[in-house]
Amino acid sequence: MANTKEIKSRIKSVRDTQKIASAMYLISSTKMQKAKAALDGTRPYFTALKREIGRIFNFFGDIESKYFYAENYNGPTDKPDACLVITADKGLAGAYNQNAIKEAEKLLKINADTKLFVVGEYGRQYFMRHNVPIEQAFLYTAQNPTMQRAREICRTLLDLYESGGADEIYIIYTDLSRDIDKSVQSVRLLPLERKDFTVSGVSVKDKYEFWPDANKILETIVPAFLTGFIYSALVASFCSEQNARMTAMRAANDNAEDIVSKLSVQYNRLRQADITKEITEVSAGAKAQKIKRQAREKQYEYRKNN
Repeated sequence: MANTKEIKSRIKSVRDTQKIASAMYLISSTKMQKAKAALDGTRPYFTALKREIGRIFNFFGDIESKYFYAENYNGPTDKPDACLVITADKGLAGAYNQNAIKEAEKLLKINADTKLFVVGEYGRQYFMRHNVPIEQAFLYTAQNPTMQRAREICRTLLDLYESGGADEIYIIYTDLSRDIDKSVQSVRLLPLERKDFTVSGVSVKDKYEFWPDANKILETIVPAFLTGFIYSALVASFCSEQNARMTAMRAANDNAEDIVSKLSVQYNRLRQADITKEITEVSAGAKAQKIKRQAREKQYEYRKNN
């Protein structure tokens, strides 16, 4: 059984861990607020792009685009040829990384030849350890999503799509949600569906001019829209990671407090036992001295009388 010194040392260790968990909680909270502010600042622009794409389809219902399914298509095959998986660079975030990886493994079961594109060191290391081939790993950190990085990812995926290397491209990311287990999103990035760009409140009788032509405009707007979508996914995943880490650190802090409480009770019991033992020993010693003194006094009286 541990003594009071060992328990006291254990309590100090748990307190130190609790301080680290609290600091990580505050850091994650600050990072999440900053990332959400950056996303809110750019979201209106990409919302407007989506509306303009819908406006073009409103006026030119029969327009064809390489980025969209044909108007008379039979529906997506749900058989991905390529997939972008967004994970974190490290753990300590609950089930955040594992949920994204499980979703990717579901797609790999549908098509084992799916080309994987990975963001985040955790995902890269996981697929390498399990001998899952990676088409390309974007080696910059997932901790700092920027528009420039979203453009680079988008350009890589578009080059693959336009060259015929993939008919369907998916993206797996984690959206910010209270329930982390239900927040993983698997979305088909390309081709797009026209119904997702329906615009209400716009009359086809309104006169608009498109220069040089609607097809050229779509070829310019769609890559910008996809860049915005990927950037939103990067930021949403980063915010979800920080939110998951905050939840994990809060739980760690609560567990540490529970451990300290139990150790404190154990420490106090042992300390009280030691105090009781010392009091008993002092009392026994005093009683022994008293008996010894009384014996000497009796012996002295006996010798005196004889």
